[in-house]
Amino acid sequence: MPLRNISVIFLAMLISIACYRTASRNRYVGTLTEAMNLVVDNYVDDVDERKLFEGAMEGMIDELDPYSKYTSPDDLPRFQEAIGQEFPGIGIVVELDEKEKRLKIRSPIPKLPAFQAGLKAGDIILKIDGKDTAGKSLEECTKDIRGEEGTTVKLEVKRATEEKPLLFEVQRAKIPIESVKGDRHDAAGEWLYNLPGHPRLGYIRIVSFGERTVDELKAALETFGPGAKDIDGLIIDMRGNAGGLLTSAVGVCDAFLDQGLIVSTRGRNKVELEAHHAKSDLVVPKSLPMLVLVDGFSASASEIVAACLQDDGRAVVAGQRSWGKGTVQKVYMLEGNKSALRLTFATYWRPSGKDIHKRRDAKDTDDWGVRPDEGLEVIIGKELQEKLYKLRNERDISAVEGHEPTIPSRKPAEGNSAKPEPPMPEPGNSDGMPPIPEPDAELPINVPVDDPQLQRAIEYFDKLRAKASS
Repeated sequence: MPLRNISVIFLAMLISIACYRTASRNRYVGTLTEAMNLVVDNYVDDVDERKLFEGAMEGMIDELDPYSKYTSPDDLPRFQEAIGQEFPGIGIVVELDEKEKRLKIRSPIPKLPAFQAGLKAGDIILKIDGKDTAGKSLEECTKDIRGEEGTTVKLEVKRATEEKPLLFEVQRAKIPIESVKGDRHDAAGEWLYNLPGHPRLGYIRIVSFGERTVDELKAALETFGPGAKDIDGLIIDMRGNAGGLLTSAVGVCDAFLDQGLIVSTRGRNKVELEAHHAKSDLVVPKSLPMLVLVDGFSASASEIVAACLQDDGRAVVAGQRSWGKGTVQKVYMLEGNKSALRLTFATYWRPSGKDIHKRRDAKDTDDWGVRPDEGLEVIIGKELQEKLYKLRNERDISAVEGHEPTIPSRKPAEGNSAKPEPPMPEPGNSDGMPPIPEPDAELPINVPVDDPQLQRAIEYFDKLRAKASS
């Protein structure tokens, strides 16, 4: 028999064996396909095969755990924007005005194109590139405003102080999704990383963990001068931080540690997969006192940071017990990178060897999550927590040094929630996230609201300072 024929037969045998092994591992695939075909051919109404497929995918993954998810092609762009911490736009926060029934600018974001072009809070957008906004949804309008980086969008706006409409031509740019923030902006739009009345107390908020979080954190720490000489203590506020990238959490810990285990991950049967250790370089001296603020919506990557710094003795933890998410997801791209599957593949363990994850049957007395240090636990009710979240959101978009914002006493328009945007994971290493609570009713948040958890953190440093003085 010719050698060529033998080669063809051998190749056919290999393909047959591979097909047999694949079929044996997926013995339900044929039944699933058969069921989908029966529905498409015989259901009383026409069926969208794509929706049927996505429903099957979501149903299958939902059987696993709350953090494994299927991401459809429609949702993938937002998924990728969150990973890269940027999206194309002009940098405005908008809502639908109930009286005008049109898009209204709540605030142009400092330093970004809309802010630089002169658009102001309260401007009513009448036309976008000549198209009337009357009767259009928030989603339709924001889609028209977005576009490719470098292109321009023409906005015709109505301003209360002007008789005639104003025309603005704004160039689109990559709008950064900040993951590290301060307390308020200065007049130039830069974050101020301290609290009013406490100039020597550093205050940094990490709201999510993305690709640029570590660089953003280091830039914030540099504002305290070489060796953090301009501050006597540092608060890292991670309340409401639902997580993000494991690699970013490791990088944040590494900025404050010069040795020791940060976190380890374990797969099936608790077999260790990875162990992440601190490197020798420090961004701030280890002598700088630190406090980490967490609450019941601090999860995953934020728990890794809090647990690591607490176990190492590098920082104390204050606030409320964290969420309790100790699982890690890996992202697999599907359909030629058109959709994605987030799959839980490991659990993470804190340096002390404890498992943070809250099991479905866990009790409050069980050891899960990250608990505040003794004397630093401050439990607040749901209503106050909602007020604080909403007030913080408003301050983020409008608080400028010397100009405190007027906070509206109504809920934002549909499609423009006051809760923080949840971080999304990246292929290879990622986390899921819990939801941040929405207010159940209108809240009178146009009055100052005390933050007892932040106040306890300030008191902690006041005691340290008093002890050092004595």
